Amino acid sequence: MDTIKNIMVAVDFNDSIGELMVYADSLAQKFKSKVWVLHVADPEPDFVGYEPGPQYIRDIKAEEYREEHRNLQEVCKNFLSEDIITEALLIQGSTVETVMNEAQKLNIDLLIVGTHKHSFLHNLLQESISLELFKKAEIPILTIPIDE
Repeated sequence: MDTIKNIMVAVDFNDSIGELMVYADSLAQKFKSKVWVLHVADPEPDFVGYEPGPQYIRDIKAEEYREEHRNLQEVCKNFLSEDIITEALLIQGSTVETVMNEAQKLNIDLLIVGTHKHSFLHNLLQESISLELFKKAEIPILTIPIDE
């Protein structure tokens, strides 16, 4: 791989987003890459087999999604250099499948994700999203350890 044209940073608002963005910024400047910042939101209730519920609940959820998207845009603005082309994406769905589908659709050359440090027992009982991404990815992944 001679160049990295498209970098995707998969973020969870519980992570230390700044740590991930430092790496994305550095690599994007070096390779003159575009940075896609992706957050996967929970799917709609009817997606997982439940009735959609009253309209006011749907309105509240829609406002939450708009706010999350504004937050992603602020992350791009605050953590990435002005000369880097960025795009904030908020997509509903299953996390691993959504990240992989978007990476393929956008021709991503490098995926950056955070990984939490957990105990052996925790890792044995519950597989992490970053590990699942690592298993399914067909592109290079840069995993950044996130302090709890």
